[in-house]
Amino acid sequence: MARPATPLLSRPGIRAAALAIVDQDGLAGLSMRRLATTLSVSAAALYFHYPTKDQLLDDVASEIVEQVDTSSFAHGWRPGLLGWARSYRAALAGHPNIVPFLAHGPGQRDASLRHADAVHGGLVAAGWPPREATMIGASTKYLVVGAAMASFSRGFVDDVQVYLDRYPALHGAHRLREHADEIDRDSFEFALTMFVEGLTARLAALRPTGGHRTADTP
Repeated sequence: MARPATPLLSRPGIRAAALAIVDQDGLAGLSMRRLATTLSVSAAALYFHYPTKDQLLDDVASEIVEQVDTSSFAHGWRPGLLGWARSYRAALAGHPNIVPFLAHGPGQRDASLRHADAVHGGLVAAGWPPREATMIGASTKYLVVGAAMASFSRGFVDDVQVYLDRYPALHGAHRLREHADEIDRDSFEFALTMFVEGLTARLAALRPTGGHRTADTP
């Protein structure tokens, strides 16, 4: 069969091309005109599938969020929170340039709302008051999004002289970039673990003496 004169478009293909542009040049680098050029199609053909860039980005964001796992809440709020946070960070780590778009909130994205429902439901079922469950979900998101958007370690240059003369306490900072992945990963784990340990003490303080047991109660 002869190949069609106009390349065939598919919504998954459009999303993949859009994400590749965002990964390379950030959200500001994505326009529908550039995307159409990248796909060798007319802008009209692209708008048939996605009338606006925000609609396209919503679907791209949904595909990323689908990778997040909340199933560990079936085993208690602590493994649930740890599993959710780790899988959330892993899903965002490969695409940090789209994180600012995701950070605006779930909107009407089904994947995001399903995860929010699972997290809030798992926390409340374990005995957390609804208001604090909401704050725990928000706080965990702040931790994950912050870790995904920026690298503390890569913020330092690898020239030792920058630090020796004026910042003596940072005499080893020039080595941070070399070990950035390890330091960023371990720093996230440290913050997450301390957060959950603090929450564990908080929940114990909220329970009345002889209070009801939950799946997370020793």
